[in-house]
Amino acid sequence: MTDYEKIRNRKRAQKVLTGLASRKMEGYFVETREEALQKALELIPEGASVSWGGSQSISEIGLKEAILKGSYTVYNRDTEPTAEGKRAMMLKAHSCDYFLGSTNAITEDGVLVNVDRNSNRVSCYAYGPKYVVLIVGMNKVTKDLDHALYRVRNTAAPLNAQRFKDSKTPCNATGSCANCKSPDCLCCNFLITRYSKDTGRIKVILVNEALGF
Repeated sequence: MTDYEKIRNRKRAQKVLTGLASRKMEGYFVETREEALQKALELIPEGASVSWGGSQSISEIGLKEAILKGSYTVYNRDTEPTAEGKRAMMLKAHSCDYFLGSTNAITEDGVLVNVDRNSNRVSCYAYGPKYVVLIVGMNKVTKDLDHALYRVRNTAAPLNAQRFKDSKTPCNATGSCANCKSPDCLCCNFLITRYSKDTGRIKVILVNEALGF
């Protein structure tokens, strides 16, 4: 990312923060992933129960590793060897204090747009955990909802599909969305979060770097 892009991002981030506040979501802006990690840990008190979905961004800033090493109760599906155990842990995540993740896109006026295959992630964003903490690189900011949906379909989903080597989705083969009904489809449920019923439940840390998909 060039210095010019970072300068532009700082200005753009102010629009996003204003939009988030108008939607009863908390927004923060930091320059680096190290600062993002520090801010996230400031928001999550020791002793809290914590879980997460399949977010690349929280791994990239070291948040998962810090939580696993810290004094927290962790609901981690990756520790479960069976499908039944993973499902039970994903259901348990709905009762945690803090659910961690990112967003596939965020508009300049603060709307979050996500797509999910298992839908455990988007269901926790919508309801369940007491708080949701999202780590969001400025590469995910879009002009409006139409652009956000386009980004989700044609950037986030095809890139995410590359992680699943056995995926047979059209976007894995071609790199762009075919609005498919493939058995391996990653786009089972879309969630548009335009307002938070509970003030401050959703906390968004914008990072002046490219993170995640």
